[in-house]
Amino acid sequence: MLTLPIAPLIALIAGVLILVMPRLLNYIVAIYLIIVGLLGLFPNLLNGLQ
Repeated sequence: MLTLPIAPLIALIAGVLILVMPRLLNYIVAIYLIIVGLLGLFPNLLNGLQ
């Protein structure tokens, strides 16, 4: 099964969105920090989705 690293993919998508619509920067950063925080608190969160 093909697995992609999730952090670079999120960074790429966020970078493109920020270039297209700079006002989204606050929301993108907030969502990214929430996701990283949840994955740090619950490291097995993504494993449960498989």
